Amino acid sequence: MDCKEALPLIHEYMDGGLDRSEAARLNDHLEVCPACKMRLKQLERVEALVQSWPRVETSPGLTERIMSALPRVKQRSLWRHWIRNHPAISVAAVFVLVMTGSLMSMWNENSELMVKGNDLQSIVIQGNTVYVPAGKTVAGNIMVENGKLQVDGDIEGNIVVIQGSVILASTAHISGQITQIDEAFSWLWFKMNGLASKISESK
Repeated sequence: MDCKEALPLIHEYMDGGLDRSEAARLNDHLEVCPACKMRLKQLERVEALVQSWPRVETSPGLTERIMSALPRVKQRSLWRHWIRNHPAISVAAVFVLVMTGSLMSMWNENSELMVKGNDLQSIVIQGNTVYVPAGKTVAGNIMVENGKLQVDGDIEGNIVVIQGSVILASTAHISGQITQIDEAFSWLWFKMNGLASKISESK
C-alpha cells in the first residue's frame, strides 16, 4: 500500500468506518511510513481539540445547510472492493473473456476448407465441396468446416458441418447423427466440448 491509497483509509479510520482487513492493511503501512503516522497523529489531535471546545448554540438548520454545501464524497466502488477480495475469480473471469474473444475472432476469420476424419480415403474434394461418392463407405466420423458435404454413399459415424451445408442423396446412408453449426456460440460450445473430451481422455 502506498501513501495515496492510505490517505482515504486514514480518514475512514477516523470516522470509524474501516473494516477489520483494511484496518490491518493500514496498520501495516503506518508501521513503515512515518509521514502517514504523523498525519494520523495530527488528525487525532485536531479531533481531540474539536471535542474539547465548548458547545455553542447555533441557529436552527445551520448543520443541514453546512452539510448540503459540502461536496459529495465519492462512494467506494463495491465492484472494485469485490474484485480486490476475490482475485482468483476475477482472473478466471478475465481469462474466459479473453479466450472467448479470441475464439470468436477465429470464427470470423477462418474461411479455409477443413476436413477431418479417421477414414478419408473414399472422399473426393472439389473446390469447397466434399463428396462421398455412391458405392463408397466412410468408416467413422467426418467433420467439414467452411464447405459443403455431399453424401451419395455411406458414412458409418457422425457428421459435423461447421459454417457449411449437408446434401444427402437418396442413395446416402448415415449411421450416426448430423450436426450443423452455423452460429458462433454453437461453434464455441462445440470447441469447448471437444477440448473437455480431449482432457478427460488424456487422464
